[in-house]
Amino acid sequence: MEIIHANKETMTAKERVRRTFAFEKTDRVTIGYEANGAIHNALCHALGVPTNDWEALMRTLGVDYRSIGARYTGPKLFDDIDGRNVDPLDGFVMKWIEHSTGGYWDFCDFPLADAEDEAFETYKMPNPDDFDYDGALASAKRYNNEFGLYIGHAGMADVINSNGRLMGMEDTLCHLITENEAALDFMQRRAKWQLGMFERLLAKCGEHLDFVWLGEDLGTQHSPMISLDLYRKVLKPLHKGFVDAAAAYNLPVLVHTCGSSSWVYEDFIGMGVRGVDTLQPEAANMSPEYLVKQFGGRLNFRGAISTTGALAYGTPQDVDTVCRETLEIMMPTHGYHFAPTHMIQDNSPVENVVAMYNAVQKYGFY
Repeated sequence: MEIIHANKETMTAKERVRRTFAFEKTDRVTIGYEANGAIHNALCHALGVPTNDWEALMRTLGVDYRSIGARYTGPKLFDDIDGRNVDPLDGFVMKWIEHSTGGYWDFCDFPLADAEDEAFETYKMPNPDDFDYDGALASAKRYNNEFGLYIGHAGMADVINSNGRLMGMEDTLCHLITENEAALDFMQRRAKWQLGMFERLLAKCGEHLDFVWLGEDLGTQHSPMISLDLYRKVLKPLHKGFVDAAAAYNLPVLVHTCGSSSWVYEDFIGMGVRGVDTLQPEAANMSPEYLVKQFGGRLNFRGAISTTGALAYGTPQDVDTVCRETLEIMMPTHGYHFAPTHMIQDNSPVENVVAMYNAVQKYGFY
């Protein structure tokens, strides 16, 4: 059985998360974890943790934060489709794709591809009142101030990626650049119901929370996906509503941004965003060195441990080296959260994942 060799800690996870967002020195960097299903199960088996006991794995890996969400209690919005997985809130349609190391649900059958105006206007959306906010508060209280708590996720407030799952990416980008009125109204309506739910969660759970998590994929591997002017005109006003809502509760905002996205970080900082997530080091202007030089001390950084490099294709020693080098660059900012770039993929050898989390225990303490 594999073992994570944990070092002695002198702070609670909650204190560590709060101090990191304030750029204050901690006992160690915060630790995060996201993984696809097959590698998650393999890691649990290797560590002797039941695959259905998420909390046990989080404690074994030393993960510092937990998500708080409200369960949807409203009427069913979308019909089931044979052979497909339909998202109950947004109506995204997914099919199961097998590959050599496992499988994943991929988006397909885009329900608003080539849509006429009426389809945008009549598309169903949840009512923000139809969520169990009391249940979310009970979940927050059960953690008893042990961990950093957050609401939101990589799809919260997201415009391009989430609407791309409904319209297809080509339609989404074309609607944005041509300012298609019906499509833009639809995007604003989606943001409105999400913001409504977000504000109700803040009102119910705000005193227990430590940060909020938003998302917007803005870059390819080598360049921006849209212009800065377009971002400022269409996306930024939607994002700012969420950032301002968090600011009313003095909560820092972390934004998930895949690809080459640093071109927008000055606007993030100006809006009040405190941190950025994923940080694919292979993408243009996203290396740890570049990020620290340009934004160190002004943005928290979460991620930067590539899931397409040593973690997937190297040896445990290669992973150890990458993690050590990344920590050496990022830790002096006192605003680094150790985590993979998005999800650890199923093609990553389990011994490499174990090496990753042992590396942060060796090199991640101040």
